[in-house]
Amino acid sequence: MAIYKILFGTYTKRISKGLYEAELDTDSKQLKNPTFIGELKNPTYLAISKANKVYAVENRDGQGGVVTLDNSVRPIAEIDAQLSEGSAPAYIGVDEERQLVFAGYYHRGTVESYSIQADGNLVLADTWQNTGSGPRPEQTSSHVHFSNLTPDQRLVAVDLGADEVITFDVDAQGGLSEVSRFHTEEGFGPRHIRFSPDGHYAYLLGELSSLLSVLKYHAEDGSFEHVMTASTIPSDWTEHNGSAALRLSADGRFIYASNRGHNSIAVFKIGNEGSEIERIQLISTEGAFPRDMNWDNKQEFLVVANQDTDNVSLYARDSDSGELSLLQKDFAIPEGVRVVFEY
Repeated sequence: MAIYKILFGTYTKRISKGLYEAELDTDSKQLKNPTFIGELKNPTYLAISKANKVYAVENRDGQGGVVTLDNSVRPIAEIDAQLSEGSAPAYIGVDEERQLVFAGYYHRGTVESYSIQADGNLVLADTWQNTGSGPRPEQTSSHVHFSNLTPDQRLVAVDLGADEVITFDVDAQGGLSEVSRFHTEEGFGPRHIRFSPDGHYAYLLGELSSLLSVLKYHAEDGSFEHVMTASTIPSDWTEHNGSAALRLSADGRFIYASNRGHNSIAVFKIGNEGSEIERIQLISTEGAFPRDMNWDNKQEFLVVANQDTDNVSLYARDSDSGELSLLQKDFAIPEGVRVVFEY
């Protein structure tokens, strides 16, 4: 039997107070012991470093940025805050090798890199600003929604507002140098990206289009090339949907996307050495507006947070078929957005 601890980042617009923690009991196959562990305002995204520091987004007195938290104590303890005028980031990535943190700012259209100091505090290293727009109402300006590493240790930023994926070289101090720029189809609204285990392909999720694209990644110059696209929702779905989270199985055989509106998880089978995807399952999230989802290190269980209905759903994952089956649907976490397993 194993007990996994899970952190939940949330919005604090209605009833949530900040960060929560729970446990997954793999013996009973149930989530249990939801616990409030730290007050923050709208900590919608967070990442955990190997040094057990939590880097979380925070809004405070008209400023936004990244706070550093000591995850070894409860309640969780703040040790640093890197805040500046404006809204908070939408995404945080950790570069363990270079000891950097990357933040993608949705409303500012920027990527910031921070150097991790010996005490875990952050120092701003570089800021990159994008411009651009798209045809949809949500695309009036640049909206960076993802900033994390490629398999070959470049940085990739996904801009929902400008329909772009931008690749950077990163120096040891956190300096960013743009090397390539990929444009999706107009109105695709890219949100998140994952890479195949061999690094040859990437899977790009379109929030605004409810589409998942396969891209060929060219490591020699950091460029991307479109291969194919599939829908995350049924062809007859006419109500609003926004795709959100994207998870790729460690064996590279299956990829999972959450649908906010259709309120489902779309499961895709990956074939032809990573270049083809086929949707094989749509399963209800048993709640409204599913955001992030994550799994244990064996990828036997998937945990999905439903923001609008304040519940978390738990699924078993069949590693052979890739399909999900519901185990639990009424686990209470308020305004859940981010799901992170602690190790």
